[in-house]
Amino acid sequence: MGLKCGIVGLPNVGKSTLFNCLSNAEALAANYPFATIEPNVGVVNVPDERLSKLTELVNPQRVVPTTVEIVDIAGLVAGASKGEGLGNQFLANIRDTDAILHVVRCFEDDNVVHVNGKVNPIFDKEIIDTELQLKDLETIEKKIAKYQRLLKANDKDAKRGTEVLETLKAHIEQGKSARTFSVEDNEREYLADMNLLTAKPVLYVCNVDENSVVSGNAYTQQLADVVAAEGASMLFICAQMEAEIAQLESYDERMEFLEAMGLHEPGISKLIRESYRMLQLITYFTAGVKEVRAWTITQGMKAPQAAGVIHSDFERGFIRAEVIGYQDYVQYGSEAATREAGKLRVEGKEYVVHDGDVMHFRFNV
Repeated sequence: MGLKCGIVGLPNVGKSTLFNCLSNAEALAANYPFATIEPNVGVVNVPDERLSKLTELVNPQRVVPTTVEIVDIAGLVAGASKGEGLGNQFLANIRDTDAILHVVRCFEDDNVVHVNGKVNPIFDKEIIDTELQLKDLETIEKKIAKYQRLLKANDKDAKRGTEVLETLKAHIEQGKSARTFSVEDNEREYLADMNLLTAKPVLYVCNVDENSVVSGNAYTQQLADVVAAEGASMLFICAQMEAEIAQLESYDERMEFLEAMGLHEPGISKLIRESYRMLQLITYFTAGVKEVRAWTITQGMKAPQAAGVIHSDFERGFIRAEVIGYQDYVQYGSEAATREAGKLRVEGKEYVVHDGDVMHFRFNV
């Protein structure tokens, strides 16, 4: 399954610089609004030490990490929902993503123009939130109008649908996002086909100066209280520093740089991991001499559905799964040794896959 995250924010907050670090692409990082006109798309390998360890043990012919697709969406401005800037186009790009990485400027630099003249992370966040909410209101109002027509045709389901959407509309008109709207399981069907922008999970990425990358600063503290109130997550990244790390040629040089800054890993690794957590995604592995590979699935997925991520035939003809826990694999050093130690399990259709499982699927079509 593919994961697609969209990087959003006001112009000149560091989106394209961050995108370049993530994808090693060459998106234009210019010091003026609308440097990004078409969305840049990059495919990022998900960093996973477990994949490296399995590769070391198995020594396969090839290694295939799981990936995240990152979309660098051009800077939104006030009025985007009404087409200001290139708003409609950009909002359509956001609609195609699974999650939003909202980059907020939390640093001072007289050499980098701020689109509103001064650094104010809460105000900046509210501009983006408002534009997404206004666009969602348009979508909701169109759906309500559709239900109103069905009501005239005595459609019983349309009455409940209208009630749910009117309640959601009032919620968003209060400046709240759809992801904080409480809805019963049997009412989700009324929202499912709208693909609301503010229903998408969001990670607030505070772009800070290098002295604030560990503990944040006054700007991040202001933002933290607001973010916590909506149940979202945030992390600190110095996009410029990440760009410097990405230019270092060797792993040892990068780790030495990070250690000097008081960090254990690049910020982009934390960003990808947090995106996985936010979307409740986990990884399982297949390991053999031909290939060691990581696969992304949704937490709680059962073995046949996990097999279907490899190929639909695996799910359709699923017989059983042979499963080795990652720690057991590392402890015994090989599949054969794990099997001899009795740590290889045979699981059926009801088995819920765990993060880090090493699996082989038996199937017959």
